[in-house]
Parts: sequence; C-alpha cells; structure tokens
Amino acid sequence: MSKRIKNIVVIGGGIGSSVVLSGLKKYPFNLSSIITMFDNGGSSGKLRKELDVLPCGDIRQCLVALANKSNLTKFLHYRFGKGTLKGHNLGNLLIAGVGQMAGSLERAVDIIGKLLNTKGRIIPVTLNNAEIEVLLNNKKRIKGEENIINYGYLSKIGIKKLFLNPQIKANPKAVSAIKNADFIIIAPGKFYTSILPNFLVKGIKTAFRSSRAKKIFICNLMTQGGNTDNFGVQDFLIVLEKYLGGNPVDYVIFNTGKLSKPLFKKVKKFFPKGDFIKYDKNLLKNKKFIGADILDRRLQPLNPSDILVKKENRRTMVLHDPNKLAKIIVNLCKPR
Repeated sequence: MSKRIKNIVVIGGGIGSSVVLSGLKKYPFNLSSIITMFDNGGSSGKLRKELDVLPCGDIRQCLVALANKSNLTKFLHYRFGKGTLKGHNLGNLLIAGVGQMAGSLERAVDIIGKLLNTKGRIIPVTLNNAEIEVLLNNKKRIKGEENIINYGYLSKIGIKKLFLNPQIKANPKAVSAIKNADFIIIAPGKFYTSILPNFLVKGIKTAFRSSRAKKIFICNLMTQGGNTDNFGVQDFLIVLEKYLGGNPVDYVIFNTGKLSKPLFKKVKKFFPKGDFIKYDKNLLKNKKFIGADILDRRLQPLNPSDILVKKENRRTMVLHDPNKLAKIIVNLCKPR
C-alpha cells in the first residue's frame, strides 16, 4: 500500500512564505499557502485603494514560488520604472485585472495558477477587507500596515494589543486546510504585520489550536527596526504564543549562520537598525529548538523602481536558504 502524501500548510506573508514554498515544492507534499491580506503599501496598497481589491503582492510571490513554468514568472516580477505605472508590478496588475474579470481574487489565483502549473494551493486568509491596528502602552493607536512598519517606537513603547478593524471571518478554505494539515509551518516575515495578523482573523486561531498537525515556527533572520528591536529567538516565540494561546508550537527553526563582514556591511547600509537575531546557546540542547545555518548568502537585489525600497524595513536583502530549510522540514516530517 502506498504511503499517503502529507498535507503541509504554510501560513504567512509574501517573501517568507515564498522562500519556504520554493524549497518544499521539490518534495512529494500537498502544499497549501495561507496568505495575509492586510498589505496597504507599495503597488499592492495603491491597487487596493484605487480598485477596491484585496492586496495582490504576497499572492504573486507565492504563485511564482510554486510555479512549474518558470519561463513565465519573470513577467510577473517585472516592475514599471516610470510613468503613471511607476512602482507597480506587472504580476499585481494581472492578478487584480483577472480578479475583476473573473469576479473574485480566489478565481484569479486559480486561473493564473493553472497558467503557471503551480504545485500547491494559494489561499487568502480572508476574503474581506480590514486594517491592522495596534494599541500601544501609552494608549496611542496606529492604523494600517504601512504606518505600523514605519512607526519607529513600537519596541520602545510596547504593544498592548494588536487587532483587526473591522473584525473579519476567515476564508473557509483556509480553515479547512488547517484542519486537514499534517504539518503547519508559520513562515518568517514581518512579525506584527504579516505573521500575527493571520491569527487575528476569526476562526484561524481556533482551527490552528485544534488541529492535530505538528506545528513549526520558522524564526526571522533579522530584527525589524522600530518593531522587534533586541528580540531574540525566545522573544519571538513568547509573543507568538501569547496570541495563539498556550504553547501549541512543536518546533522552532532558527538561524545560527552569519554573513561575512563585507556582506553584513552592505546590508547595514540599507537597514541600519536591523541586526541578526540572537539566541541562547542552551536552546541548541532543547529538542524543540532547531538551530542551523539556514542563511542564503546570495543577497536579494533591491529594485530601484520599487517605491518601497527607499523606505526602511519594507524590503529585505537577507533571506533564508530554501533548500536548507526544506531539508530540516522534511526531516521533521519523517515518522518518529
């Protein structure tokens, strides 16, 4: 009798999820990616405001990651450098346009996914519009993903509450995917604006906690200036499980690798407030924590046509190595 193919669900934002997916698609898994829907900056933000559509950018990145027709993906990544379309991404325009023609973002994803012959499903976490809000310890409120990222004092003042306005329901397909998962991976990404908001959508946290799946959290590589300053690996887990409730995470994967001095100097030029996330060496003795050199030393190039490149914290140059990550995850998926 042949073994049943395992269902793996990846929850997160764009680039972090896309890195995880691009490594895992080489293995025999049923992949589903649940994607955040709260981006309001850059090309996605503009289209969201002008066309009243859900943000497309994170979905585009995951479509590209799962595509088996790589000759088409270069077109989805193309970004206009001048004119009224300056800063817009061709893939975002395509998804928004097909969505309006087909009647929904979900149909657009299905249509484009078939064109790209994607291996796996991409599921918006919600089909409703909402904004992320934070209530700080000084009672100040900040609304919107872009404003939260650009506010430089979250770490210093502290967040009392992170919530969605209005409160919205989960996409039923996202809840179903979580319930049927064998493994759930919380991908790296902007912690307060791409990762945690997924679990604020009504129905997602409950499905996650009740799922029998093994739950894996992949910690970020670097801190985010103004948002997660001085966070260590355990700090990320403490805050994550505060919003999840209890201690549902089975494994935490974190990076132990470092960049060479010249590469690190180049990164600091663009991200002066970002630092590699520290970890207590005692974690390496704990079976729940898996520390390894999972750093991709090929720095991500920054596109000068991207309107978010000049904004600190909006684009990253340092990514996880998808193949190294996949090998660790595959090992965790083996019977124990």
